Amino acid sequence: MTARTQKMEGEKGAADHPETRDTYKIAYTIHFLLGAGNLLPWNAFITAIDYFGYLYPTKHIEKVFSVAYMSSSVLVLLIVVSWGGWSKQLSYRLRMNMGFCIFVLSLMVAPLIDWSSSGSGPEGRSNGAYGVTVASVVVCGIADGLIGGSLIGAAGKLPKQYMQAVFAGTASSGVLISILRIITKASLPQNPQRLRTSAHFYFIVSAIILLCCALSSNLLYKLPVMEQHYKLAPDDSLFPKRKFWVVARKIRWPAFGVLMIYIVTLSIFPGFIAEDLSSKLLKDWYPVLLITIYNVADFTGKSLTAIYVLKSIKKATWGCILRLVFYPLFAACLEGPKWLKTEVPVAILTFMLGVTNGYLTSVLMILAPMAVSVSEAELSAIAMVVFLGIGLVGGSVIGWFWIV
Repeated sequence: MTARTQKMEGEKGAADHPETRDTYKIAYTIHFLLGAGNLLPWNAFITAIDYFGYLYPTKHIEKVFSVAYMSSSVLVLLIVVSWGGWSKQLSYRLRMNMGFCIFVLSLMVAPLIDWSSSGSGPEGRSNGAYGVTVASVVVCGIADGLIGGSLIGAAGKLPKQYMQAVFAGTASSGVLISILRIITKASLPQNPQRLRTSAHFYFIVSAIILLCCALSSNLLYKLPVMEQHYKLAPDDSLFPKRKFWVVARKIRWPAFGVLMIYIVTLSIFPGFIAEDLSSKLLKDWYPVLLITIYNVADFTGKSLTAIYVLKSIKKATWGCILRLVFYPLFAACLEGPKWLKTEVPVAILTFMLGVTNGYLTSVLMILAPMAVSVSEAELSAIAMVVFLGIGLVGGSVIGWFWIV
């Protein structure tokens, strides 16, 4: 049976049932919130660059966090794909609850370590404290893989607006965290003790938001509209590894595109932007503001798919390849003419990096499940997340070459 035939049969099945409306857009809003919660811990760690930079001034915090988080996240995704019975052994609700609980616990490790060593400055920090902090980032990455694979796989079986909601949510988490960090940082005097206090408050608020996400996840599948969608969606959760690669081959171009997106993005953001660029005017505000600019741009790009979705996978993939031009442009900001090293050109480039990342990611994640049969939609979405994750790891490793 062809993909077109199965899609038509799926539409016919839906037509045989009276459609339940998403009253007040509650299901859409929850998908948006869960998307935000999925990336909130990652954004919380990287946006606190001023705090971690103070605690561990000799460490390449952003680059280490990127490799640690992304590697563990992708490892979990690969295990999920290899273990065919994962969704039968662990229900969606259990996976989401486990993931968000791990998120909350991991996010509180840094402030707890800081509280336990209250009064000691950066010179008093042991390598053990730094190691525990990095370990908490690794554990957060594991939870990310658990939640991300589950959420994207589930959204892949639903109408495309829910996938758009998830990816708009992932982008919004960066904006939310950036605003939170700016407020907490600006609300207290700029000295080491107040910096630590503002960061502790920042992590506590982030943990509370994650608890709200966990509650929303449990509410989602009690909504009538979601019950109807999942009754109509085929249950094809038990898939052999061979089928995964068959589906991956069908979506090879969007998979390649999303791989290229994140190799380019993660090799520049956050490591290069936060560590290798500096401003005498803005000082330790500079990396925080650049990360905020990127997050706002990424959110803008992902939200644009609510207005217009590029219909051609080929054009979207070429757009991903063209993003390689960011390498020489950002290199010029580091080693080029003096005017390119100033704040405005760097801010413009950072905005363009974020917009293209957000829009092309959202487009490809929407188009990929539509390129296969309904029964393969969940698997295609998971395959896209796997290739996205590989791009994240590859990009975070390549990011170290800026300091070679």
